[in-house]
Amino acid sequence: MRTTLTIDEDVAVVIARRRKQRETGLKEEINHLLRVGLAHADAREAEHAEREPFRTRTLSTGRMLFPVDDVEAAIQHAEGPWHK
Repeated sequence: MRTTLTIDEDVAVVIARRRKQRETGLKEEINHLLRVGLAHADAREAEHAEREPFRTRTLSTGRMLFPVDDVEAAIQHAEGPWHK
C-alpha cells in the first residue's frame, strides 16, 4: 500500500537515529516500528479485555452526624481532639 505520511519532527529525529544505528531504509524502519507498536497495542488491549471489571462495594456509614458539605466539621469529627 502506498500512502503519504506526515511525521512529527521529534519522531523523525528518533527514526533517523535508529536508521543510522540499524543501517535500514526509511520504509523498512517505519514498517518495523509500526509492527512493534501494533503488536504492543494488541497485547495491551487483550490484557485489559481479560480483566474483571473493578467494582467498589458500598458501605453504609449510618446516620450522618454532620453535613457532608461542611469540610471543617468532617475533619474535626475524623481527627477528634488532635484537630487544629
